[in-house]
Amino acid sequence: MILQRRSAAALACLLLVAPAWAHDASRPNGHATAGELAVMLVLMLLALAYARGVARAWHAVGRSRAVAPRHVVAFGAGWLAVVAALLSPLDALAARSFAAHMIQHELLMVVAAPLLCLGRPLVAFLWMLSRPRRRQAAMLSRRPWTQRLGALCLGIGGAWLVHALVLWLWHLPVAFDAALTHEGLHIVQHLAFMASALCFWWSVLRPASRAAHGRALLSLFTTLLHTGALGALLAVSALPWYAAYASATAPLLDPLDDQQLGGLVMWVPAGSAYVAAGLLLAWRWVGFSATRRAGTRGLLSGTAPSRAAGNVATR
Repeated sequence: MILQRRSAAALACLLLVAPAWAHDASRPNGHATAGELAVMLVLMLLALAYARGVARAWHAVGRSRAVAPRHVVAFGAGWLAVVAALLSPLDALAARSFAAHMIQHELLMVVAAPLLCLGRPLVAFLWMLSRPRRRQAAMLSRRPWTQRLGALCLGIGGAWLVHALVLWLWHLPVAFDAALTHEGLHIVQHLAFMASALCFWWSVLRPASRAAHGRALLSLFTTLLHTGALGALLAVSALPWYAAYASATAPLLDPLDDQQLGGLVMWVPAGSAYVAAGLLLAWRWVGFSATRRAGTRGLLSGTAPSRAAGNVATR
């Protein structure tokens, strides 16, 4: 029991120290902007909430039933990827380079988002609550409007559509340039990318039936196609798309070369994440067994929101 609490405390310490370390590396003068301070505060609160939930779950039901160590590792890795994207020198470079900006976005959407989903954050956050609050959350998750909203945002079809619209609309030149010149819109852009990616990866990483595995694979394959198409358009374009980078005062690269490099980042490295997830889901689909699924759940299974709330609330 003491070891479990120490493990959760060590996780919390690591996650709390990481933002400060990344910030110090990115700002030689040590002064954080208001936006950076807000991001650091939110990330620290999430880390504390997750660590507290994990500690309570391990104390109540053990380390393998609610949130296993592998889930904690996945969540920690995803959380650190968010820190690397938003609080490292990469954030400063993104203001001068489209390619760096694209790396930042892909860290959020194809690295951090799936890892955070694999960490079972919903279960950990529910365990952070008191038993009466968990029961209230379970009751809320069973209401028709909550289930309809969950089906819209977390269902395979709805999540695919939302993620695709967010990705393409924000990469329109008028929207992208606006985000580069207005800090508030830039924050909204990052939130939209992250939220839609979380919904997308949640939908494809928790198929509950053999048919759902097929739909998840189709969602991954078509997302690979349309994100690859957007990356290819950026990479082969003969003209710069974004005026903010074309008129930058201290660009890292020639604007067209920079855009083409950013397009390649979206096209090839980011696409490999969808391929890897698709191969793993295909392997699980071939060996899928309903009886085995009822008894055990692997790292990719996750837990549906209403079912998770119900199971945790009874503890």
